[in-house]
Amino acid sequence: MRLLRHLCLVIATLVVMTGGSVLAQEVPDYGAWEAVADRASEAIQNDRASEPAMASLRDEIADWREVFSEETSRQRVSVQTLQAQLDALGPKPADGVADEAADQRADIEAELAAARKPARTADLARAEAEELIRAIDSLLRNRQLDVLMTQGPSPLIPSTWGKAPGDVYRSFKLIWSEFVTGWAQERHRNELQSSLPVMLFYLAIGIVLIVRGSPWTQRGLSRIVHDKMSAGRWILAFLLSFGQVVLPMLGVLALTKAVYATDLPGFRGDVMLSVLPVVTFELLIAKWLGERIFSRHETPLLQVHLSNREKNIGRSMGVVLGFALAGNTFFAYLARYDEWAPESETMVFFVLMLVAAAALSRVAMLIGRHSQELQGGPEEGRSPIGQMIYLISRFMLIVALAGMVLGMVGMTRMAAFVVFATTKTVLLVAFLLVAQRLIKKIFAALSGNLETDEDSLLAPVLVGTLLVIASTPILALTWGARVSDLTEFWSKVAAGIQLGGTTISPRDVAIFFLIFLIGYGLTRLAQGMMRVSILPKTKIDPGGQNAIVSGLGYVGIFIAALVAINTAGIDLGNVALFAGALSVGIGFGLQTIVSNFVSGIILLIERPVSEGDWIEVGGQMGYVRDISVRSTRIETFDRTDVIVPNSDLISGTVTNYTRGNTVGRVIVPVGVAYGTDTRRIERILGEIANAHPMVLAKPAPSVVFQGFGADSLDFEIRAILRDVNWALSVKSDMNHEIARRFTEEEIEIPFAQRDVWLRNPETLAGRSAPPEDATEKRGDVISPDMSDLDPGEDSGDGGEGASR
Repeated sequence: MRLLRHLCLVIATLVVMTGGSVLAQEVPDYGAWEAVADRASEAIQNDRASEPAMASLRDEIADWREVFSEETSRQRVSVQTLQAQLDALGPKPADGVADEAADQRADIEAELAAARKPARTADLARAEAEELIRAIDSLLRNRQLDVLMTQGPSPLIPSTWGKAPGDVYRSFKLIWSEFVTGWAQERHRNELQSSLPVMLFYLAIGIVLIVRGSPWTQRGLSRIVHDKMSAGRWILAFLLSFGQVVLPMLGVLALTKAVYATDLPGFRGDVMLSVLPVVTFELLIAKWLGERIFSRHETPLLQVHLSNREKNIGRSMGVVLGFALAGNTFFAYLARYDEWAPESETMVFFVLMLVAAAALSRVAMLIGRHSQELQGGPEEGRSPIGQMIYLISRFMLIVALAGMVLGMVGMTRMAAFVVFATTKTVLLVAFLLVAQRLIKKIFAALSGNLETDEDSLLAPVLVGTLLVIASTPILALTWGARVSDLTEFWSKVAAGIQLGGTTISPRDVAIFFLIFLIGYGLTRLAQGMMRVSILPKTKIDPGGQNAIVSGLGYVGIFIAALVAINTAGIDLGNVALFAGALSVGIGFGLQTIVSNFVSGIILLIERPVSEGDWIEVGGQMGYVRDISVRSTRIETFDRTDVIVPNSDLISGTVTNYTRGNTVGRVIVPVGVAYGTDTRRIERILGEIANAHPMVLAKPAPSVVFQGFGADSLDFEIRAILRDVNWALSVKSDMNHEIARRFTEEEIEIPFAQRDVWLRNPETLAGRSAPPEDATEKRGDVISPDMSDLDPGEDSGDGGEGASR
């Protein structure tokens, strides 16, 4: 064993040394990093670098951070390997005891100290990179906020009106002059002649797609959309409607290719051509969403409770919003490139913002009208969707009004940002609504549901929820977040969170759920096989079979959870603090739940109560239908379910009528008139009991003469039934037979009779005494023979009443 230990130690040391040599060749250049860090610190302190330069510097630092993270991971593997070797040697012996592995232990400790130094260096460099990235992000956000909060000249001042047309004209003139300058060069003319067929080809395709693309799509939709559309036809119409965006976009791209083929665009032309597809997309997508939301067809793709005139206004406002968005994007690039005067930017963007705010407010009013139809009256209750749409419409109106006010006071950048960000958000929400409807129709078509009612399906709701979550990055970018902010957030999420000494990342969570779901599925499969194929072939009673299946489920789920935790790399020993806090919570707040859980385990193991048993507990009687881990469901004879906590079944008194077997006793009482032959009655009742097929012959039924009752001689049939669940039916059958036999044998079943004696009957007619003959007559009618009555028989007054 000692030789084997030394051999393993030597092999591991060679592997570590080899790996260390490789790692030594891949050690980061900390000198170069120091230069980058110094340059970044200087740029942050001076705050003079442009935004693109700062973004480029940030990307460079992020690359270095990744290098340091990889170096830390590599060194951590070396440290863990050496620490494992040191642990394999065992604890260091006490003083005075010979240490046979002293040399090996000393060598490994030295290598361990040497391996930890590069890891610490990489950690320090990575922390410095993190701090520099955080500082650059903060600087860029502050710059962005300063630009938005800067107050420029008010557009209401006439002196600011004159510069805007001049700057706009100058920019377009410079773009045209670049084309003219390029045409004046003989080299460009020769290249244009050589590329003329390609240019004409792209030009023709672009013009045709732009001019005819939307009419072709509209004509196809008019042929597909009908009053009653199946899910498949709806999907086809929706996909065809994308032609209103795709075909013109392809036309714009073809025109761009045609212009580039001439090789005439200059720097400004290249900038404008690069932004042209973005501008076109904004215009077309706004128009397309307006067509989908405010549909012109009688059977719309989305149901909107508006008149045809209001829908026409909604579609027009969609086009206006598209033009405002496209103009804002186009002139933002143009103003940044040509460095317009502040007065020109104020006027141009104020006009665009004003147009967008007016269209946004008009759409908000239309949405508000639609929400009123969804909310219903006070009797019908308020619809949550209607209330949400109403709040969105109010928000749009507030933003439009705030944008106008901010623009008038000179904060044009802030006004444009708020209004156009809200416009993009509204378009995004509209797209999600349309996409959710498409998802519902797709699932309806896949499920074979040819009707348009697909709201009962759950899968589209889940997919739609995932779609909303996936759209949050777009929403963040709309409201000012940068791509670097999103990547930084995702890197932190991917790195995981610290829980004790364990790091839990999204990858670990995904692995955990994947393994757990596989284990859960295998557990359910095993339960099904035991319930259907294996246990029915044994002699175990149904209650025992249910206990085995339930116990297998609990054990399988527990094992699946442990395997999933182990596979995901979650060390439960590092979350002891959370486990301790959980135990305190269990001790105080969850003690009832834990008590019921333990009681459920006891019920499954001891099985004092099983499924199908007829029991009585806490005044409730019925059949046990289900025993879960927390409670037991009892179905009463009224066909109602009673949920009983498991602790009541363990700590309380429970009557189980069918525990172990269904044999039980039934008692049928009967009374006969005084003077009847008791032996004869005993014989008849015995024959009735023995004749019933549910009554067991052993032990034989018995007839008991109970005693002398107030009105009858009391007998009882006591019989043992093979199935006590039929006790009421057996009792009813015996009573029918007793009635028939007693009628044939002329045996009387007595019933109680009472004579009623009214004292002072004259009080019924009032306090005045009636005539004597009337009194006597009334008394004779009520009680013909009052002298025969015993005064003591008056149950109401007794002797005291008689004395009155």
